[in-house]
Amino acid sequence: MKILALDSTAIAASVALCEDDRLLGEYTIRNGNTHSETLLPMVESILSLFSLSPNEVDLFAASAGPGSFTGVRIGAATLKGLAFGLEKPCIGVSTLEALAENLKLVNGLICPVMNARRKQVYTALFEAKDGELTRLMPDSALAITELDEILAGYDEPIYLVGDGYEITQELLTRKTLSVPDRLRHQSAYSVAQVARRSYEMGLRTTDAELSPTYLRPSQAERERAERESKQN
Repeated sequence: MKILALDSTAIAASVALCEDDRLLGEYTIRNGNTHSETLLPMVESILSLFSLSPNEVDLFAASAGPGSFTGVRIGAATLKGLAFGLEKPCIGVSTLEALAENLKLVNGLICPVMNARRKQVYTALFEAKDGELTRLMPDSALAITELDEILAGYDEPIYLVGDGYEITQELLTRKTLSVPDRLRHQSAYSVAQVARRSYEMGLRTTDAELSPTYLRPSQAERERAERESKQN
């Protein structure tokens, strides 16, 4: 089964083409360009290298959030455009679960952390053991101090992963283990493998059913709510 996967939920943009669990090719860039300019050309390039059209892809996958509101929308819209009218499965996966997938071969706790500003993170918690991930906490938007209290209740080694790695590590009282930079960031290959497992467990969604996950209101929505509360 050929899988085309995307991730544009943070600073890195990543595109991968897989044959089941085998990686055929992956582009991951952090060049400062907006994902609206880079993501589709990356997709077109990787398909062209393998002489494939979107119609020859068996499963489309994307990180559906949480993450950058703009990045999440760009990824979902790009995938919807590629899969539109093809009647192929189109699966959105948790960005945080895909980040944890980067480290699934370690043994210990994996805590994905994405910078949500104001000393807050999008986060979850997984236990990795013998190459398998078990979710311990749902995707959440938390202050780092709240996350610190949660992690204090565990004795296992803890690995952080995600673009909130440095700021979270600085503010936690619990010591965490070092993770190489290459494994801290979004990987479309990890997105593909989370989607593949969901597909094998029977999940079937269409491009029309794919919807972003934000976990909290956007800045514009928060500012509007603040203005309205002051007026009332």
